[in-house]
Amino acid sequence: MNPLAQLVILFLVAVIAVPLFKRAGLGAILGYIAAGILLGPYGMRVFSDVDTMMHISEFGVVLLMFVIGLELQFSRLKALRKPIFGLGSLQVALCMAGIGGVTLLLSYSLTLAIVLGSALALSSTAFVLQLLAEKKELATSHGRLAFTILLFQDMAVVPFIAFLPFLAGGGSPSSWEENLFDAGRIALTFAGIVFAGRYLLRHVLKFIHATQVREISIAAALLLVAGTALLMESVGLSMALGAFVAGVLLADSEFRHQLEADIEPFKGLLLGLFFISVGMTLNLERVLANPLFLISGAVLLMLIKTVLIALIGWRGGKLKKLGALRLGLLLSQGGEFGFVIFSMAGQLQLLDKSLHEQLIAIITISMVLTPIAVFLFEKTVMRFARDSHPAFDEIDDGKTGVVIAGFGRFGQISGRVLASLRIPFTALDINPEQVSVVRRFGNKVHYGDASQLDMLHAARVGDAKVLILAIDDIDASLRTARLVQQDFPDVRILARARNRRHAHLLMDAGVTWMVRENYHSSLLMAEEMLVGIGRERKEAQELIQLFRDADESTLIRQHGLHNDPDKILQSAKEAADELRELFEEDQRSRDRS
Repeated sequence: MNPLAQLVILFLVAVIAVPLFKRAGLGAILGYIAAGILLGPYGMRVFSDVDTMMHISEFGVVLLMFVIGLELQFSRLKALRKPIFGLGSLQVALCMAGIGGVTLLLSYSLTLAIVLGSALALSSTAFVLQLLAEKKELATSHGRLAFTILLFQDMAVVPFIAFLPFLAGGGSPSSWEENLFDAGRIALTFAGIVFAGRYLLRHVLKFIHATQVREISIAAALLLVAGTALLMESVGLSMALGAFVAGVLLADSEFRHQLEADIEPFKGLLLGLFFISVGMTLNLERVLANPLFLISGAVLLMLIKTVLIALIGWRGGKLKKLGALRLGLLLSQGGEFGFVIFSMAGQLQLLDKSLHEQLIAIITISMVLTPIAVFLFEKTVMRFARDSHPAFDEIDDGKTGVVIAGFGRFGQISGRVLASLRIPFTALDINPEQVSVVRRFGNKVHYGDASQLDMLHAARVGDAKVLILAIDDIDASLRTARLVQQDFPDVRILARARNRRHAHLLMDAGVTWMVRENYHSSLLMAEEMLVGIGRERKEAQELIQLFRDADESTLIRQHGLHNDPDKILQSAKEAADELRELFEEDQRSRDRS
C-alpha cells in the first residue's frame, strides 16, 4: 500500500478511536492500542513491519523522559535518591522474586524463572507516566513514587541485559577485564554528558537561539535529545535514561521552557505512535486460539505486581492504603523493556518461539487491562471510599448571623475576622481532612456538604443574614447558590467567583454580589507596577480605579453572552477599545490641567 495512504488510514483510525475511548472514560492510551490492533498485521494488515514502527516510536519515550528531566532540578533529584535506590530496588527485587517463584511453582526451570522475573518486574514508563499525566496525578504522592520506581527500573535494564549471555552459557568468568572496560566507558560517557550539560550546552543553545530561526531551534532540541540517547545506547545504557539525565542538567537553564515547548508536539505524536505499535504486536490469532491461558497469565502478573507494589507504597512509601493500591495498579503491567529482554532471550535460545510470542501477548494484554483496571478502581473502590466518609456533623448551634460555605484559604479570612470580633458563625466544608486540620487551630468548623438542602437547613441558613459562598468547586458553588436563592431568598449571598465565567454563572443563579478571587490582588499589583515605571501614586490609583469601573461594567454587560464565544470575543474587543479611549481621554485631561 502507498505509504501516504497508510499514513492517512493511521491518522483516521486514531482520530476516531482516541476521542471515543476518552469519552467513555477509558483514556487515550487504550484508544491508541485499539487503533494498533485494528491496523496491525493481526487485524486489517494495513501495517506489517511492526518492529520498525516500534523502534521509531520508542523515541517518544525518550522525549518523554527528557521533558520529565527538565522538570527536575538536580537538587530535587538528589533529594529523591533514597526512594529511587531504596524503594526502586525493593520493588524490582520483590517482583522478580514473586514472578520467579510462581514460575518455579509451575514447574519451569530456574533459568526461565530468572528471565521472566527480570523482564516482567519492569513496568511501562511511557504507559504509567501518560496515565498519570492524563489524570493530572504526576505531582501526587503516588505519582511521584511511581516516577522514582520507574526511574530505577530504567537503570536496572542494563544489568539485566548484560546478565542474559551468562544464563545462556555465553559469559565467561574470566572476562573481568572486559567488564571493567565497559564500566569505564559508561563512567566516561556519564562524565562527558554531565560536563557538556553544565558548561557547554547553554552556550551552544544561546548561540542557536540568537539566530531567531524557529525551525533551527526545534532541530537543535531534537538533536540534543537524539544525540544523548544515541550516546547512551552506544555504551549499553537505556536511551530514555540518557535523555532524562540531559533534561536534568538543563532544568536550571534559561532555555528550559523553550526546549519543552519545542519538543512537546513531537513527544505527544511519537508516544501515540508507540502505543499504536504496542497494539500491533498483539497476535489476535494466538490470543483467540488460547485466550484463557494468555488472559489468566496477564491477570496473574498484574495481581502479583499490584499486591507487592501496593505493599511497598504503603509500608515503605508511607502512602495511604488507597493511594498504595492505586500505585500498584498503575505499575502492574509489563513494560516495553520486557519486549527487549524477551527478544534478546529468544536470540540466545533461552525461550522458544512459541513461548516468546505468548509472553509478548501477555505483556500487551496487561497493558490493555491496566487503564481498564484503573477505570474500574475509580468507579468502584474510590467511589465507595468517598461514600464511606464519616457522617456529616450534627449542627446544634444557636442562631448565627453568618454561614460560611467552604472553609478553605478563601473562606477562612472571613472566619478569622468574625472570630476576632467574637461574632458567632457556622462554617461548613466538604473535605474531612481540611476540617480536621482547621479544627486543630481552634476554629469551629463542621464537616458537611453545603450544596445539599438538608445540610443548609441543619446549618440554619434561614436564620442567617449573610451566606459567604466560598466553595472551591464551581458546580457545587452553583448548586448551593440556586438552593439558597430558592429556599432562603431573604439571605444575602456574598460569593467567591473563580473566574469571569463562574461570575456569569453565579449571576444566572441570581447572585448579585461577588468577588473574583484573584481580581483585587491583581489590581494591587498593577497599581504597584505603574508606580514602579514612574507614575505618581495618586495617578496610579486613579488609573486602576478607572480600569476597575470599566471592567465591572463590561462584566455586567457581557452577562448573557457567556454561552456564545463569538459574541464574548467581540464584546471583549469593544471593551478593550473603550478602555483605551478612556485612558487617552484621562491623559488629555491631565495634560490640560
